[in-house]
Amino acid sequence: METGTFPTQGGRKPLGIIQAGLAKRKAAETRFKTYGIVAIAAGLVFLAILFISIVGNAYTAFQQTQVKLDLYLDPDVIDPEGTRDLDVLSGANYAAIVRSGLQDQFPDVESRRDRRALNALVGRGATYDLRATVMAVPDLVGETLTVWVPADDDVDMLLKGNIDREAAEEGRRLSDQQLAWIDQLESRGRLAKRFNADFFTKGDSREPESAGIRGAVVGSFYTMLVTLLLSFPLGVAAAVYLEEFAPQNRFTDIIEVNINNLAAVPSIVFGLLGLAVFINFFGLPRSVPLVGGLVLTLMTLPTIIIASRATLKAVPPSIREAALGVGASQLQTVVLHVLPLAMPGMLTGAIIGMARALGETAPLLMIGMVAFIVDIPQGILDPATALPVQIFLWADSPERAFVERTSAATLVLLFFLIVMNALAVVLRKRFERRW
Repeated sequence: METGTFPTQGGRKPLGIIQAGLAKRKAAETRFKTYGIVAIAAGLVFLAILFISIVGNAYTAFQQTQVKLDLYLDPDVIDPEGTRDLDVLSGANYAAIVRSGLQDQFPDVESRRDRRALNALVGRGATYDLRATVMAVPDLVGETLTVWVPADDDVDMLLKGNIDREAAEEGRRLSDQQLAWIDQLESRGRLAKRFNADFFTKGDSREPESAGIRGAVVGSFYTMLVTLLLSFPLGVAAAVYLEEFAPQNRFTDIIEVNINNLAAVPSIVFGLLGLAVFINFFGLPRSVPLVGGLVLTLMTLPTIIIASRATLKAVPPSIREAALGVGASQLQTVVLHVLPLAMPGMLTGAIIGMARALGETAPLLMIGMVAFIVDIPQGILDPATALPVQIFLWADSPERAFVERTSAATLVLLFFLIVMNALAVVLRKRFERRW
């Protein structure tokens, strides 16, 4: 090893001490890099475990066990007077028609107890599906339809391997006789797992085999629409005023501090504020997308304002000076030159804020959007729920079939969040200007 000295301000240090210090710093840097790599790897592993767990529980929800039945639409049951009156058709006993079609497959079943056990193999949603079909085409009355109807959730869980058919009869939800009927239906090609279109086209239901996310998705859409239409223009206007026009004084300093603080306030506080102001004070109806959008607007405004101000600061002062130098007013400078250059960054901030709002549950619970809503909302004043709230409701349900639907709805929500964040990245890369 080389020996010698190294000049310093206080004298000369031996070269060996200098080299030893450099070695320690390099070792510390290597350890720091290793810690960072380990942390990133651990985060990716946990993220992969999360996704694998969600997908593992969710993919079976995209298939639903269905029963193929030949249903005779008996006019004496559906429309005794032959008037085709929609009120009469709506009140007909469609459950009897479904039961008759199922019992035709097993004519030897005669006792009342056995028939009740047999009828339990078909989900209650079959009755509503048949009624909707007849209501849409009343001329079908008197004909025989061959349709696939949803099986009961216990049958669905059996075919998906979530019920052990080898267990003792008293330890499972299906009897030996029901298992025999299920095997016969399978052997005849009348019981099969098919794509679960109902999951995407129906609203919520207390029966897992008929529960869908369409109502929640539409409710989330209307809520996000209200949020976007209110938060983006208000957020951009506030950011432009604070950054370009507001005087630097104590009042504006207080506003800026409060905006920064509001960005860190727990979301449930905004729910309490919405409950007190929009519902209790202004008397707006509970559980509607309008109130949900107003609450989420309050929550996303600080994020949009902060992102928009940062984007305005990134525009070089030379742009403003050049516009003012050729005679433009300050308003013309901002509107015609600064704002167009900052708009891509503002859109990115707005999308990120909207993505955060899409996944919020707590503020919507406080304003009543946790209600059980079956009908698909048709506007911002119709009772509705949101996708995160729907996931919360299903997660609290005891049926095993709701577990897979909870995971499937979570997967759909994650898909929307990933799409929104990817859109923000694409907009930033596509329109970003480097100065």
